[in-house]
Amino acid sequence: MPKLSVIVPVYNEEKTIARVIEEVKNTKIKGMAKEIIVVDDFSTDGTSGILKKAKGRIKIFCHKKNMGKGAAVKTGINNSTGDIILIQDADLEYSPKEYGRLLEPIIKGNADVVYGSRINAIRKNLKKMYKLHYIGNVLLTLLTNLLYNANITDMETGYKVFRKEALNDINLRARRFDFEPEITAKLLKKGYKIHEVPINFFGRKFSEGKKITWIDGVKAIFYLIRYRFAD
Repeated sequence: MPKLSVIVPVYNEEKTIARVIEEVKNTKIKGMAKEIIVVDDFSTDGTSGILKKAKGRIKIFCHKKNMGKGAAVKTGINNSTGDIILIQDADLEYSPKEYGRLLEPIIKGNADVVYGSRINAIRKNLKKMYKLHYIGNVLLTLLTNLLYNANITDMETGYKVFRKEALNDINLRARRFDFEPEITAKLLKKGYKIHEVPINFFGRKFSEGKKITWIDGVKAIFYLIRYRFAD
């Protein structure tokens, strides 16, 4: 039976982490086993205490200092045993109810990499996204398509799913939100086509804990250009 590894990078998400774990646990994929890998990136709120009380089959890894989302994802990948890797943010912007849709192209053998596109369902999602984030994402995705001869709509999506072998020989350097452009760039350079499926999205406000800013967008431009010409 194939296995799905759900990697949950988390930093200061005491309000949502318990619910995220419960929703992931309760999401069943027919004919597939599942492991949940939570990487606590040195949270300073009540997240760590909540994780200690978590019940069930969950692998928990804790960083000794805050290293960023990219580093947390890398820790999760290095400790995963599944055939398929799925990244699940801990803030409930992305619902595990989408797993069936995300996994279907891989299960059917039609894709090795799947991204959940918020833009393909934009009529529902635009009002839930900051306009600046939407515009920035469109521009970053356009730059990705131009640099890597791709045809995707949502490079910055948090829902990324891969066959584990697609990640072989990819040296992930990203430590923070630069994970999104780096993994996209390196998969495209390896010749993988990114299959997209539309997903729903429930955007948070900064007052609710949203962390990504315009500075991360500027850094993403740098990394997209850098990884086009170097590893």
